[in-house]
Amino acid sequence: MRYSIFLPTGFAQEFAGFSDPMVAFARVVELAKMADDAGYHALLAPDHLTTVRPSNHLVFEAWTLITALARETTNVRVGHLVTANGYRNPALQAKMASTVDVLSGGRLEFGIGAGWLEPDHVQYGYDYGTTGERLRRLEEALQVIRALWTEQKAEFAGQYYRVQGAVNEPKGVQRPHIPLMIAGSGEKRTLRLVAQYGDACNIMDSAEVAKHKFAVLRDHCEDVGRDYGTIRRTVTTPCIIRDTDADARALIPLASKFVFPGDVGAYGLVGTLDTVKRRIAEFEEAGVQELVVYFEDPTSVTQVAEFARLFV
Repeated sequence: MRYSIFLPTGFAQEFAGFSDPMVAFARVVELAKMADDAGYHALLAPDHLTTVRPSNHLVFEAWTLITALARETTNVRVGHLVTANGYRNPALQAKMASTVDVLSGGRLEFGIGAGWLEPDHVQYGYDYGTTGERLRRLEEALQVIRALWTEQKAEFAGQYYRVQGAVNEPKGVQRPHIPLMIAGSGEKRTLRLVAQYGDACNIMDSAEVAKHKFAVLRDHCEDVGRDYGTIRRTVTTPCIIRDTDADARALIPLASKFVFPGDVGAYGLVGTLDTVKRRIAEFEEAGVQELVVYFEDPTSVTQVAEFARLFV
């Protein structure tokens, strides 16, 4: 099992206690360096422009943030969970990713999704549209991005996006191209897009649900002629370790309900150390290859270090 970190950007109001944004950024750098030294697989930032619950607390822009962290670290991979397709033209997004892959020495994890937080779109003037529209835009975007990463001159003409002889150099360091993660668990559309275009998927749910979703993904892979084994399977989970399960569950933040479905205390890494070990084993049994951990206090260097001592 690999372990990655769901980075604090301010999206879940992690920096509510910070009055100076430079101090908050310094803490993120400290977390990143600790993760780099401790052997975590990746640092993954959510791509949001506002806090999940309305507030005036600070939120760092995710692409700028991971670019800075790429230059502050050496081994740990950097990326997003996940970048929202609607915030940037996909051709520009492909170019940005190629550049960050070079700046990081080939350590970029490119994660993308259709986007789900309506206040982000409304406040910043982006068209939110319906779920179906966002998924259709995502499908076109994936084709544009892959084309700019793999073709000398990319051509694409769709309903939403168009590129004509687009040259993208450098394309990045990693070969055959930067790994592409698609997040989401929709069985008809999203998981099929993973089978068609993705190198990794991400689910935010229980081990039982993940196992079912992976079975659906396997079926889509068979339909499109894709080797299921080439797709890395990841799950995002909170982590709260206490002396009793009840004590841990009592600390689940209210904001979690906006991100994790159902009773996350019943399936996340929430409880005693023995409970957390058992749930890790359940995720592994379900076919999960990487857990992206969101810590009780996402700004705590101590929690990052202690989890690494126990599991990484």
